[in-house]
Amino acid sequence: MKKVTHKLMAAICFAALLCGCITPRVSVKQENSTVPTQFASGSDTSNIAKLNWKEYFSDENLIALIDTALKKNQELNITLQEIEISRNEVRARKGEYLPFVGLQAGAGIEKAGRFTRNGAVDENLEIKPGTRFPEPLNDYMFGLTASWEIDIWKKLRNAKKAAVVRYLASVEGKNFMVTNLIAEIANSYYELEALDNMLAIIEQNIEVQSNGLDVVKQQKQAAKVTQLAVNRFQAQLLNTKNLQFEIRQRIVETENRLHFLTGVFKGNIPRSSASFNDIALDSAYAGIPSQLLKYRPDIRQAELNLAAAKIDVKVARANFYPSFRIEGGAGFQAFNAAYLIKPESMLYNIAGELVAPLVNRNAIAAAYKSANAKQIQEVYNYERTILNAYLEVVNQLSSVDNFAKSHQTKAEEVNILMQSVTISNSLFNSARADYLEVLLTQQEALESKMELIEIKTKQLNAKVNIYKSLGGGWNF
Repeated sequence: MKKVTHKLMAAICFAALLCGCITPRVSVKQENSTVPTQFASGSDTSNIAKLNWKEYFSDENLIALIDTALKKNQELNITLQEIEISRNEVRARKGEYLPFVGLQAGAGIEKAGRFTRNGAVDENLEIKPGTRFPEPLNDYMFGLTASWEIDIWKKLRNAKKAAVVRYLASVEGKNFMVTNLIAEIANSYYELEALDNMLAIIEQNIEVQSNGLDVVKQQKQAAKVTQLAVNRFQAQLLNTKNLQFEIRQRIVETENRLHFLTGVFKGNIPRSSASFNDIALDSAYAGIPSQLLKYRPDIRQAELNLAAAKIDVKVARANFYPSFRIEGGAGFQAFNAAYLIKPESMLYNIAGELVAPLVNRNAIAAAYKSANAKQIQEVYNYERTILNAYLEVVNQLSSVDNFAKSHQTKAEEVNILMQSVTISNSLFNSARADYLEVLLTQQEALESKMELIEIKTKQLNAKVNIYKSLGGGWNF
């Protein structure tokens, strides 16, 4: 009867153990990394993302700014410390599946009451014939303790693997930040040069309009024009002078943006604004879309985060399975320090423990479902990152083409208007044109030259952004 009872109890325990190992059902989603075979511009496999940023940007002043930022930018340095934190997480996870060994030592004293069980026993026992228990009783011990959770289901090793993958993802995150930092500095630098050229254009127009105002005043004295013409010329001059203050403010703000990006408080920003209009715009080689999976750090980061999320699901599933731990220790213990190293004082223990969740598994079930939801979330994030990267390249390729055509058209407009300014001045001086024609032509010429600078800036921004969108800049 006892054997039957024991077998029945064993069967019940085994069945309960199996029930405890059952995991909840969850939905699974596979990522889609398919991209088009080519961009709209063609299927050339050459890719400017392979170029080092020092080769892509030829301006020595810009290169010096980027070099400074890569060393002093606070946000980048914060990210580097986050990478160090991730590296330490890997070290911590690695230690979890190795045995823990510690050194233990202690000393104590105990005096049991005479009219207690322990006191009565001590009163009637002898340590050896003729030698009673000392009172009070000292206790000295030292030894080694060890514990080890045997990683049967690879839970701890998978946790360490997930930490490694996340560390690699943090490195890719740093690379993506470097790419964006370089692009932001380059765009701000070109904007600063553009503002310098706009200010120069405004100052030139102020000089031209001042001379025109002097001429109108002389004509008024000669009774060729009225005070209205003088007022209109003077108002236009004041309006042009007012434009320079806005430009100067934008220059200050752009310089300070570069100071922030380079991690310095103040200082001169060396730049070659005089050659702004002569900056070469090389052809943009985009390669093929599948290369984005290789060169774009944000795609690589999303891919690694997805891989880590998949491993986390395995770790969460392993929490449903039994865990096996071994604990033990060995050392010496005695009531007198003189006996501490004798063989009779030696002690040791070892024990194994098998634990499986059985009742109230809500916490581990919730953790498992959350890990799976996180994995699905990372799938969507990965697919979104790929789509965003592809569309960014398409947009920038289009902007390179359209702004090149726009610049050519606007340059022709500027040439025509500059000729018109000369013609209108000559006609006005010979009384063959109204002063309003002169004012209107000068205003149109000023606006068109400013717009030409803006289009040139957009061209340079497109040059920077196509390099960034293809994943260039981080591989220095």
